[in-house]
Amino acid sequence: MTKETHFIFDLDGTITQEETLPLIAEHFGVTEEIKALTQQTVLGKIPFAESLAWRVRILGALPVDEVAYLLARVLLHEGVVQFVHTHREQCSIATGNLRPWIEKLAARLGCALDASEAVIENNRVASLRHILCKETVVKRYQELGHRVVFIGDGNNDIEAMRVADLSIASALTHDPVPGVLAVADHLVWDEAALCRQLRQLS
Repeated sequence: MTKETHFIFDLDGTITQEETLPLIAEHFGVTEEIKALTQQTVLGKIPFAESLAWRVRILGALPVDEVAYLLARVLLHEGVVQFVHTHREQCSIATGNLRPWIEKLAARLGCALDASEAVIENNRVASLRHILCKETVVKRYQELGHRVVFIGDGNNDIEAMRVADLSIASALTHDPVPGVLAVADHLVWDEAALCRQLRQLS
């Protein structure tokens, strides 16, 4: 019996056309610290969990509803979005980003979402409750009997891509980090090629 394929997408830079945390920082005028932390994280020089905690300390004082409103309008790779809309029961998002910040954005995709969780008090992020480990999402769908395809580009995608049945390194927004290239089964440089491959796998 052939297993149904389930596609798990990283969010930032894979579905979105830009990284969302630097976008928040620029909008609210706290760019330099966030830019430096994001860059070091993407390069794998700072562990994702540690970096996220620092970035949340900086951005957590911002109004959650304003951040969510901003990110709901971020530019997306529309071909990828169309694939998700067409195959929404087979697709999900796995992101280390905070659910309260990106829920409205994820609603544009209409598929399942796994994200990091936060405690919200007075419309602010009071603390981190849970930082998502993407490989646990992969394993959960595998245990449900799916063949899992993971699409990502960043340092915190590496373990999920390692345990997935098939992994695709996406270079739509920026070059994938070396660790992703080391574990990926495929590398795609443009959206049309990615969507073509996704359709073949579906």
